[in-house]
Amino acid sequence: MDSIDLPAYLQAVRTFAETAKAYFGLPWTYYQIFIVAACYLAGWLVSRKVEPRVESWARTIKGKPSLLRLLIAVMRRTNWIFFLLFLAIARLITLELTWPSRTYLMALALALGSAWLAISVSSRIIQNRTIARLVALGIFVYVALGILDLRVEAAAFLDQLALQIGDLRISALFVLRTVIVTAGFLWIANIVGNFFESRINTIEDLSPSFKVLAGKVVKIAFIIFAGMMALSSTGIDLTALTVFSGAVGVGLGFGLQKVVSNFISGVIILMDRSIKPGDTIALGDTFGWIRELRARFVSVITRDGREYLIPNEDFITQQVVNWSFSDKLVRLDVDFGVSYDSDPHEVTKLAISAAGSVDRVLTLRPPVCWMTEFGASSLDFKLRFWISDPQAGLTNVRGKVLIALWDIFKENGVNIPFPHREIIMRSPVEVVRRDAPEAE
Repeated sequence: MDSIDLPAYLQAVRTFAETAKAYFGLPWTYYQIFIVAACYLAGWLVSRKVEPRVESWARTIKGKPSLLRLLIAVMRRTNWIFFLLFLAIARLITLELTWPSRTYLMALALALGSAWLAISVSSRIIQNRTIARLVALGIFVYVALGILDLRVEAAAFLDQLALQIGDLRISALFVLRTVIVTAGFLWIANIVGNFFESRINTIEDLSPSFKVLAGKVVKIAFIIFAGMMALSSTGIDLTALTVFSGAVGVGLGFGLQKVVSNFISGVIILMDRSIKPGDTIALGDTFGWIRELRARFVSVITRDGREYLIPNEDFITQQVVNWSFSDKLVRLDVDFGVSYDSDPHEVTKLAISAAGSVDRVLTLRPPVCWMTEFGASSLDFKLRFWISDPQAGLTNVRGKVLIALWDIFKENGVNIPFPHREIIMRSPVEVVRRDAPEAE
């Protein structure tokens, strides 16, 4: 191991100190410090006027958490945004009036401020903390290399770390550039796709299922286009991917059968409009309403707050009860019985009146009540009524109707019987015991 040349290091430190002392002895150094401080003060004053307006406008945004997160991350740093804007303008003016060497501190402050702003905003936007740290580290390293004027040397070093496969040369610089460009294009495509998807959802003339289908087609198209643009911009020949397309086809045919089946089933569901967001459905033991249609599954929320992610294939291959396919009107039945000393005509009127007093029972289709049977201990009736909001629950509205029946029967002296049991007690029978004859 070579010994450290301590005098050479000391000489380098001494030279740096002398250069810094000479630089800070120049008047333009203090002029630059004053310009940086003035730009920061101006940015802080302007942000005090702009930030409340931006905040009041941001409070009006509903249903867009990603956009709101971006606005909040930027809004909290408006002073730095205006500071960097004013500093960039001041540096351009200074470059026109004097030598570039007299703007070194302003350029350094502009670079460091931009890096800090990019790191702080990106760390707030990206939800994954690991990815956010990697992005922040990458931005910091890029800016630091630029300040130290080492970007060319770093790029050459990464380009030397290469792997030769036939005529194909893959270097660390190529991989890093491809990952960054592809991630950037896909991120922008995702944002643009979400924007157009939200715009499509606001069109009232389209059906809910077609809105979902159109939004997903537009989003997938943007992602595919962004991927092709990213690969093309990094210098990859797209015709070289034909070899991989065959392998992907084989993988889809064997390893991804369920994934492809669910995706195709989702497209079929959206095209035939058999279910749509807001429908009340029953599939097996699951009863609830559809919250969202995804490419692989359907989100169904039950009355107890559970969210079931049911594969799209189940909605194609199994029997599905859609309570609101053609309309949302649902008929419910309530069975009850009254004692034999009640007038069945009067009971029918009272039951219809009780059902009509419940707010969720429709009056456009009035309730009906029919006597169905002479029971063992009661006159049996069936009360039928209609509701238009099955997603609000079925058991609760049945319970309200039963409570209304109880109240109105109690007010009018109608008794609800219960089975009677008679126990007949007989007097005990005296058992006379005869002794066995004695053996001779």
